[in-house]
Amino acid sequence: MYKKKPFFIVFEGVEGCGKSYQSKKLYNKLKKKKIDTILTREPGGTKSSELIRNLILKDYFAKDSKEKFDKYTDTLLYLAARNEHIKNKIKPALLKKKVVICDRFIDSTIAYQVYGKKVELNFIENIHKRILHGIKPNIVFVLKVSKQTSRKRLIKRKTKNRYDNFAQSFYNKAQNSFIRIAKNKKNYFILDSSNNDNFLEHKIFDVCQKYLNIKWIILFFLIPKIL
Repeated sequence: MYKKKPFFIVFEGVEGCGKSYQSKKLYNKLKKKKIDTILTREPGGTKSSELIRNLILKDYFAKDSKEKFDKYTDTLLYLAARNEHIKNKIKPALLKKKVVICDRFIDSTIAYQVYGKKVELNFIENIHKRILHGIKPNIVFVLKVSKQTSRKRLIKRKTKNRYDNFAQSFYNKAQNSFIRIAKNKKNYFILDSSNNDNFLEHKIFDVCQKYLNIKWIILFFLIPKIL
């Protein structure tokens, strides 16, 4: 029997690691178990945040243009989207004791903006103090992936954004950053997503089942007796 409680699950990783796929799989499994769950993403998740997402991910500038978003402008857009997302979707869902599954959260900002683009960590942390309202993930799945698998998955994508076209060296740095962030944290699970999606799907669900304390009642009277 599952006892309803607020629970926040986050999937992190570089492009092509399969986090969007696995987050949807987990969402479907929990819904089948009649657990009140929402699936969302960052940047995005609400109407206002999705508008900001389009501004962030669409490459509005020509490749030869000298004008690009400054790294702090870029970061502020992510944080603005997060503020709207938390205020209008994540926090209300958790207050209603729902399970929230989010495709990316604050670790992506640290990995990409701090380690990748050298934005000052204090700059982000000071804004987070204002907008997070004490909300932290209960579980974070960091999916690591080989560059060969990541590249194959990105090639197959029908729609791409500017983050899908970065140099492999950037993805390598970002993946190492995710692993560094997750190191020695008990509620972080680093999982290899390069092969066998089904095995990974079951592993993720097993972890969630333990943390959510899902207990299933076996109705013995429905099981045929073996004579």
